[in-house]
Amino acid sequence: MGFVELLEVASMPIIQVLLISALGALMATRYFDHLLSSDIRKALNKIVFFIFTPSLIFASFAKSVSLEDMISWWFMPVNVGLTFLIGGIIGWILVKLLKPNLKVEGLIIAACSSGNMGNLPIVIIPAICDEKGGPFGARDVCRNNALSYASFSMALGGIFIWTYTFQTIKSRSLKFKALEAAEIIKVPNKEFDANAETLLLKDNDSQNSIEVPTSTYVCDTENQIPVDQGQSSVSKKTESLWHRIVEVSSQFLEELMSPPAIATFFGFLFGAVAWLRNLIIGDNAPLHVIQDSLQLLGNGTIPCITLLLGGNLTQGLKSSTIKPLTLISIIIGRLFLLPVIGLFIVKAAANFGLLPVDPLFQYVLVMQYAMPPAMNISTMAQLFDVGNEECSVILLWTYSAAAIALTAWSTFLLWLLS
Repeated sequence: MGFVELLEVASMPIIQVLLISALGALMATRYFDHLLSSDIRKALNKIVFFIFTPSLIFASFAKSVSLEDMISWWFMPVNVGLTFLIGGIIGWILVKLLKPNLKVEGLIIAACSSGNMGNLPIVIIPAICDEKGGPFGARDVCRNNALSYASFSMALGGIFIWTYTFQTIKSRSLKFKALEAAEIIKVPNKEFDANAETLLLKDNDSQNSIEVPTSTYVCDTENQIPVDQGQSSVSKKTESLWHRIVEVSSQFLEELMSPPAIATFFGFLFGAVAWLRNLIIGDNAPLHVIQDSLQLLGNGTIPCITLLLGGNLTQGLKSSTIKPLTLISIIIGRLFLLPVIGLFIVKAAANFGLLPVDPLFQYVLVMQYAMPPAMNISTMAQLFDVGNEECSVILLWTYSAAAIALTAWSTFLLWLLS
């Protein structure tokens, strides 16, 4: 295929996403009587999360995934972990270079490390198979494989997002609130340790003071910095570490019990066990109506997700204090630098024979590095009530830039793998 044909194949899914997202954005405005208002988006998001997405994942996995496939996909969890690790390092470097307000530190690291592993891959990757002249084989086989890869990517991304990213945003949000409460937010961040998040605001005759739960910490009168008295520091640190381990473990287990993760598990189970598969897959299967019903529900996932994407991005039109240099740095780090590193990693793994021979699998692995930030970051910012407007602005501009970046990367990968 020539460059123009590859560009057309790569750009069509992106254009589809842009058109439907634009419709979602308009539906969230007064011109459509706020048809996609904040409350409606939250309700629709719950339906997508609890009903549509699990149905799509189960129907896809049960139909197209076998035990041999599961074993051959072992590199995908490693690849997703590397996207978070390398992206987190890039975000940390940007924070050190740009020295932004503590309010957006966690957002910068999260935006660079946490890619959209679920919504966009489920929309874009199967759509590549629908285009005529695609390099990944027969349309039906390609689409089933693409949905399976994208669904597995969604499940893995959700686990990493609700553990690593959640803790990244939470720790810096608590620290920011503590320093804001103590009215010492302008002091350089390096002068504070992790114990700063224990500071609480207490209003006393219009004067703010720091209330310390025990006598373990006192304040330095010059810089208003908590100082460890050393009486029970070891036990306190041990308890704090144990508390964090328990908290992360519980969050990890909670993510494993989410509907998409449960659907992934049962989809794998029904795909791997022949007699279970024969119960629901095929025209002669006694319970094939279950598979047909789940496929029908799953068909609503992609349009709803894309409409929600456009509706959520409208929040980024609000004003914020985030600097243009910060936005440009995030876009370069997330959409250009990270995919270049990912391409070398995937090609090296392929050369060493660590990947399946399916070129679509390699395409998905590289595209995982090129995805814009996960929309769940906005949910976490709302949860901790820190940097909501800044998060919306970051998402708006990164997704706007992703329209060009994803098209370019997809075209290049189609040329490279075809």
